[in-house]
Amino acid sequence: MKYASLKELRHSDIFTRMPQMSYLPRWGVLMMDIVLCTIAFWFSVWVGSGFFDYPHLDELPISTGMQYLIVMAVQVVAFWAFHTYSGILRYSTFIDTTKILLSNISTGAVLILFNLIMDHTEGWHPLLNTVLMMYVPTSFVLLFSLRVGVKTISEALERNQNNPRVLIYGTQAAGIAIAKMLRSAGNAPYRPIGFIAEPNERIGYDLAGLRVRPLNEKLFDWMAIHNVNHVIISPLKMKQINPSKDLQVFIDHNIRILTTPYFTKFDNVDAIDAARIGRIDAIKIEDLLERPQIEMNTDNVRQIIQNRVVLVSGAAGSIGSELVRQIQQFSPQVTILLEMAESPLHDLVLELHNQFPQARFIPVIADVRNRARIEQIFSEMRPDVVYHAAAYKHVPLMESFPNEAIQANVLGTKNMADIAVKYGVQRFVMISTDKAVNPTNIMGASKRIAEIYVQSLFRKLSAKNPDCTKFITTRFGNVLGSNGSVIPYFRKQIAAGGPITVTHPDIIRYFMTIPEACCLVMEASTLGNGGEIFVFDMGKPVKILDLARNMIRLAGYSPEKDIQIVFTGLRPGEKLYEELLNQKETTLPTANEKIMVARVREFEFDKVSEEVDQLIKTSQQSKPFTTVKLMKQLVPEYISNNSVYEQLDPQ
Repeated sequence: MKYASLKELRHSDIFTRMPQMSYLPRWGVLMMDIVLCTIAFWFSVWVGSGFFDYPHLDELPISTGMQYLIVMAVQVVAFWAFHTYSGILRYSTFIDTTKILLSNISTGAVLILFNLIMDHTEGWHPLLNTVLMMYVPTSFVLLFSLRVGVKTISEALERNQNNPRVLIYGTQAAGIAIAKMLRSAGNAPYRPIGFIAEPNERIGYDLAGLRVRPLNEKLFDWMAIHNVNHVIISPLKMKQINPSKDLQVFIDHNIRILTTPYFTKFDNVDAIDAARIGRIDAIKIEDLLERPQIEMNTDNVRQIIQNRVVLVSGAAGSIGSELVRQIQQFSPQVTILLEMAESPLHDLVLELHNQFPQARFIPVIADVRNRARIEQIFSEMRPDVVYHAAAYKHVPLMESFPNEAIQANVLGTKNMADIAVKYGVQRFVMISTDKAVNPTNIMGASKRIAEIYVQSLFRKLSAKNPDCTKFITTRFGNVLGSNGSVIPYFRKQIAAGGPITVTHPDIIRYFMTIPEACCLVMEASTLGNGGEIFVFDMGKPVKILDLARNMIRLAGYSPEKDIQIVFTGLRPGEKLYEELLNQKETTLPTANEKIMVARVREFEFDKVSEEVDQLIKTSQQSKPFTTVKLMKQLVPEYISNNSVYEQLDPQ
């Protein structure tokens, strides 16, 4: 049996694995510490014998060897109590040093107390206090030196001098943590060489061994000389600054801006994993365009959603899916996910069950154009609140298919609105677009017609019954990262090596994040008494050419040099400038400064209903010019731009 055990041990993988081990196991660290403490003890005895002439060292009741065993036994117990051997040597920190110091002090204190007790009870003490007084600091110096030495040698061996050199923006705790992470992890992808301070912060000193430099033009000259092309900024720092303003200076100098995930501190494992899985990445253009967080009146939203049946049409789309997520924080009784696209709905359901395991969701495959199917859903599920986000939204595509735009955006909205009234829905919130303002394209005009229908419907119903379904319309512009939007499109073009296609050098757009847009939609749904069209403060317009250039720089390239920008001309129905939605002469304020009520012309429902029915009927006959002509009669301000339908406009 003994032979078999030795043979099994010899043929096991323990010896083949040892050269591949990235760190020493705990028992290995403990054994090294015991060896160093042994050296410290005998060194203390030897030095004392040679220099201090310890009296009666050999005349003690117990031998020096027995003294050694007593000291080591107490020391090992102290190691165990403070877990000094549990860390990885090359990632030793101040906490590890503190553990060693406490274990050594505890060892000395216990042994001196043991001496006092023996001296009091037996009249002699087994250990010399002078040996113990020398042993404690000596052993600490050796244990500390081991960790510092291993850490220094590991960093020197593992540091890749060819890794990109980076400066860390910000000198607060998060920035220091990033520097420590990068310096501790030998396989880190970047090498920190300094910090960048704010103009009002102290400069010209070293922090964590790295120089703190001021943010000014001289800094960029220094970075060019020393081949520093990267800056890392923590997410906490991102919240303290205005990214679109304060980071533009780096983009203008072709400095790539990187960021890390949110963290408060890194322990050893975090530092290894963060570097190993590449969690440091370039910031995205969305980070530069984000606006301050919206303050939503959650009490008002909760009153209309809590314990209610909420239906979201277009639930798997960019806006619909975010609405569903935000609705869950207000504890609805159940959320109905109405969607005609099977795969996106399936993916959304899986995500929601994982993210909100306690919430109830009912996925429903249905098309808002199918009136009988929509009525079946309402009659069975009786929703209290409806968010109608289902629509066709792409301007150039709808310019080629006006009949389909009418079917989805007008007929679909009419079906949802009519059936909502029939089954007593309390609130019906329609998601519209800024392109409905003085529309120049099919998509915008179709959404404007849908607005007219629900607004005039409420006007007629409320005249007879003030407690009827409240119809509320919300308008906003482009949302960052939505399906088919310009930013994902530019990102794909950059990944392919260019060129980036921009329709016109002067074209501008307003942008808003998807969560921000949905937050304002939910807030607006509580402000309305019915019939209002709410418009959102979209902030400052963004020049698409500047957006393209910044995205190229953020990807680490130079515009026009590495990635070309090509102008393709305005697409059919496209505006050069989006019209402002928050002008005082066209809007009225609300309790939320970011939400306004649009002043729009009112219509008689009976006439509108007749014209809408005729428009829907015509759209089913595959006569696009006839359909568009009727649209222009319903919406006189609809003037086509860069479109084949310009010939229908008055000259």
